[in-house]
Amino acid sequence: MTEAADLVVTNAQIYTLAGEDDGDGEPEPEEALAVRNGEIVRVGDDYEIEFLEGVETERIDCEGRVVLPGFIDAHTHVENTGRYLVHADLSGADGSEDCIGRLAEREAETGSGWVQGFGYDESEWKGDDRSYLTSEQLDRVSEDRPVVALRVDMHAASLNSVALEALGGELPESDVRREDGEPTGVVVEDAAEIVRSRISPDYEETRELVTAGLEHAAEKGVTAVHDMVRHSRSPQVYRDLEAEGELPTRVRINYWTDHADAVIEAGLTTNAGSERVRTGAIKTYTDGSIGARTAKLFEPYEPDESEAKPDPGDDGEWVITPDELEEIVAQADGAGFQVIAHAIGDEAIEEALSALEATGDPASRRHRIEHLELATDDQLERLAEAGIVASMQPNFHQWAGEGGLYDQRLGRERRDRTNRLREVLEHGIPLAFGSDCMPLDPLLGIHHAVNAPTEAQRLSVTEALRAYTIGAAYAGFDEDRLGTLEVGKRADIVVLEESPWEHSGRIDEIDVATTLVDGEVVFER
Repeated sequence: MTEAADLVVTNAQIYTLAGEDDGDGEPEPEEALAVRNGEIVRVGDDYEIEFLEGVETERIDCEGRVVLPGFIDAHTHVENTGRYLVHADLSGADGSEDCIGRLAEREAETGSGWVQGFGYDESEWKGDDRSYLTSEQLDRVSEDRPVVALRVDMHAASLNSVALEALGGELPESDVRREDGEPTGVVVEDAAEIVRSRISPDYEETRELVTAGLEHAAEKGVTAVHDMVRHSRSPQVYRDLEAEGELPTRVRINYWTDHADAVIEAGLTTNAGSERVRTGAIKTYTDGSIGARTAKLFEPYEPDESEAKPDPGDDGEWVITPDELEEIVAQADGAGFQVIAHAIGDEAIEEALSALEATGDPASRRHRIEHLELATDDQLERLAEAGIVASMQPNFHQWAGEGGLYDQRLGRERRDRTNRLREVLEHGIPLAFGSDCMPLDPLLGIHHAVNAPTEAQRLSVTEALRAYTIGAAYAGFDEDRLGTLEVGKRADIVVLEESPWEHSGRIDEIDVATTLVDGEVVFER
């Protein structure tokens, strides 16, 4: 006699996303599936699945809703997502005054210490109000307490006068922005990293931030995250939460190069770990970000409002030099680790690609380039030949419209060839989607992939969903257990209120109804 299922999901439109991509059309859905011990044991029609129901079988009647594999965020920062939820959330602010108001509210809520805000994006503001926040503006929040506002990309930070004085001579002069010889309060790259280290939370606050971030992820249908961890207690928090049975999602911990020696010495290896928490890659930078004008470009940035023409020296900066990058990649690859390299500008992508190509077998190691915002035709061809994974953020297309960030920093021609999702797929490059927590919301990213401003870069709904499921699973060596709804795979499932195929023009407005990990409900609207 067939053993009863623990859970059946019925009366649904179940899209397994298995097999080859079905192109522009909507795949044929199944009606029901059954789960036993956290594993999918049958997918079929309602009548077939009824035979697996027992006395103690739980039933979820989806009432015709869409069921998909759980989303896998292949590049995110869970602790930072928690910061948006706990501290002042500056994302979506419509200008500098709105940011100051939100920070002032946070200052009034807290009695001491740093006043922190996260996620401002001056490129989205209107009129003349399109500059980084300055110390003069932030002094209006407090003249007694240090105030910091981190830009959405985390590569630039704005400080008030108290914060600037508190950090004293710690900040490298080259990364402190000045006007008429005086610091503006804006710092980038290494200086911004020093700021982030100064406000780094202790264990208890880290646990609060991580828990808030993971709960938010589950609410957005995310069942697994590839977290980029640096100078953080997050790895300990993840393992403690798992031991206590309180970890709602799967976590793949990617350690920054600062930790490489310790990780290798401790005997950790890529893919080591448990069902819920695994060691991922060694993660390195190359350049900065386009928003901070520090992504490394072959040609200079468009001039800002104070310049008449491009400055040949304004072409970004190396966070990790090409020589240092080669050493990092050789060390990590030699120790058997997957390597993931942040590379945004075309010159940075060139150096990252060259370093990863030089390893023995980048395809089997599944080495990855993160972001890949300004890749050239030649670079795409080489990525395909080497089998290197393109780990990209489709939500970045929110800045690709006319007058947006890419227009402001790169000009029209380069703007039109940013985030080349369609061409990545056409070249046969493995494509994984993540959010970089800008924000952590797969349906928003899928919406931008399907509705990208540059029509030639758009994906079909099915292609975009697969990049956020089986594509991301492949990037984390998880394609045999995650990423599709097939027999033998873990029951990581998301139920949507509406169909992204039927509402392709507003996928970002679709709500998640239920999220399950191992067949257990971790979020229910």
